[in-house]
Amino acid sequence: MHAGWKIAGVLLVGYSLVWGMLGPVPRLFVLNETIRNLYYHVTMWFGMMAMMAVSLYYSIRSLSKNRLYDDFYAEHYAQAGILLGMLGIVTGSIWARFTWGGWWVNDPKLNGAAITLLIYFAYLILRGSLDEEQKRARVSAVYNIFAFVLLIVFLMVYPRLNKVDSLHPGNGGNPAFSAYDLNSAMRWVFYPAVIGWILIGAWLAQLGARIKMLHHRRMMKKLQA
Repeated sequence: MHAGWKIAGVLLVGYSLVWGMLGPVPRLFVLNETIRNLYYHVTMWFGMMAMMAVSLYYSIRSLSKNRLYDDFYAEHYAQAGILLGMLGIVTGSIWARFTWGGWWVNDPKLNGAAITLLIYFAYLILRGSLDEEQKRARVSAVYNIFAFVLLIVFLMVYPRLNKVDSLHPGNGGNPAFSAYDLNSAMRWVFYPAVIGWILIGAWLAQLGARIKMLHHRRMMKKLQA
């Protein structure tokens, strides 16, 4: 039963990948068949935000309880979030090419996504620059809290301002997808895909954190020997 949620993640992502290409979708102006990317691009970003939220939780827990294992989980959930974010950037760029005419356009949502990933890349660089474990855990946790605040600002607040021009649905005064007479049948693929990517991301994060814990225990035993 312990592996049940991992199997569920694989099945849900597999289902969304296959049925996302084969299932019926509404014929919308400009979007046409590219609306299928909603199952991939948007759901990966949902997964990324979930991973970063869990990473934030472990960073706060690391500060309050002063436990290295919480810091390990914070690091690897952030790494899983970065992976999903990069996949989201790639799928978004492909979508932009076929709907907006370019691989990258001057859009606040796209620019905010790129800045957000750079902020989290800096988080990993910061961790690598600190050798002492306790200091690395404290400094990284504080940085991670500010990084998540900036994520909210760049991805959810700034692009939704009416004064900001944005091509993304639901941003810059544009109506969201639900206002475009979106086929409700798409929800049967979209929501399972969101859950599936979150589960896959959590699996990768926990696997990485556990490997790091085993390595840390081995190093501690060598030092004590």
